[in-house]
Amino acid sequence: MTFSICVREHYENDDGESHRRFGVAVTTRIPGVGTLCPFVSENGAVATQSLVNVDLGRDGIRYVDDGLGVEDALEALLNADDGASQRQLHGVDADGAFVFSGEDCGDWFGHHEHDHFTVAGNLLVGESVLEATADTYAECAVHETGDPWTGPRSVSEAAETEPLAKRLIDALAAGHLEGGDKREHLPVQSAAVVVTTTEEFAVDPPYNDLRIDATETPIADLRRTYDLALEGYADTLALYEEAYEEDSLEDADEPE
Repeated sequence: MTFSICVREHYENDDGESHRRFGVAVTTRIPGVGTLCPFVSENGAVATQSLVNVDLGRDGIRYVDDGLGVEDALEALLNADDGASQRQLHGVDADGAFVFSGEDCGDWFGHHEHDHFTVAGNLLVGESVLEATADTYAECAVHETGDPWTGPRSVSEAAETEPLAKRLIDALAAGHLEGGDKREHLPVQSAAVVVTTTEEFAVDPPYNDLRIDATETPIADLRRTYDLALEGYADTLALYEEAYEEDSLEDADEPE
């Protein structure tokens, strides 16, 4: 019913500090996928789909946060799930990745595991959906390299890299163009993107947690929402960044 991508990126910011970020992007032909599928923390990213068992995602990321490797965490949950043959579950942590597609998922279904990201989908028009999603992300991945254009610097016109959220939306768009979810008789769709980083900012980027819960144009709407969130982030920084840094509204740069 869905296709999604889970990503891990290690990078060095402008201060020379090493950080990691995780993200999930997902779209499907039912409403509200953002409430069901993506689970992200500073330690990993998990997507649960097909005949969704939300506990697989919720508990999976909790186990990863507790220090269990993503492969061990998700395998343990699937071993205890009587409906595992109908599930699709994948994710990444700081060091590894895990992918699973039960034999009873709706055709076409499948998954790909890469060095630092995974893709999976079911009830798709074909494997080309996942290939396009993976290839598009891989072409713009910012992994094991410097990335000074994070947080407040992401709104700069001089920025040389785009935020992970934007790049994940582009990856979804590529899969969508290949045909995506094949159930054309279901016009009401949804999409979501969630990103978390170990880097801290006085004002967190709002574009890192976006959902479109019910629409006939999920990717276009998610992209437009991202654009507005980026614009709003720039406006917020201009007026309130110093106030947040000082934890005082007296430092807000309100217009006269």
